Amino acid sequence: MPTELDSKDGILIRIMTVADYQPVKIFMGGNFYNGEPLCASSGEDVQKCYEKENDEYHISMIEQGTCLLAVDENNGGRIVGLVLAGAQFPSDLEKHRKEAAAMEPNTWGRIAVFLSKIEIEINLFERYGVSKILYSHITNVDASMRGKGLGSRLAAALMEVGRSKGFPIMVAYCSSYYSARQKEALGMECVYSIAYADYKDASGQVVFKPAAPHTHLRVMVIKL
Repeated sequence: MPTELDSKDGILIRIMTVADYQPVKIFMGGNFYNGEPLCASSGEDVQKCYEKENDEYHISMIEQGTCLLAVDENNGGRIVGLVLAGAQFPSDLEKHRKEAAAMEPNTWGRIAVFLSKIEIEINLFERYGVSKILYSHITNVDASMRGKGLGSRLAAALMEVGRSKGFPIMVAYCSSYYSARQKEALGMECVYSIAYADYKDASGQVVFKPAAPHTHLRVMVIKL
């Protein structure tokens, strides 16, 4: 598969390499953690929560050749968007449950518990009769590029990568109203939805309180 996937208006989308990771991490610090609804509403520096473990997880996905980078060729190759994605297998359901249960109750730990409960409940492997899934973990676009269709281009490029690697389906857990709407426009179907107001801890307190219009987490799926 070619490393360069799509070029338009000077913005090139290519496969991410491990050598890209340090600038990617810096980019996410300025664009993802302060913009993603669950992280941004936490009042915590979420990038510092489980930083080493997240670095290892992100690099493991990059090594699979399933992560994408969008760069501005007219601006010295500046990063303007990215997707971190990777393979998931049925054994990951129990692995994620154990990992989440062992995590501290910081923002990243609370998100891990939330997502683990959902993935066990919906069990896409059983639902679709598949043994592997392409999991779109993080999509992030530079604030200056939002509303220009780059997120859609990245998601469409990831679908092509998934097809080329023989993935039967792709899934994204959309915490943002906008990301779910964008993925729906690309033909992804919402197979599960939960209102943040309905997700409470043991003492009955709502765990996540992101700003409007982010009211639900939606699981979006497309058959490849």
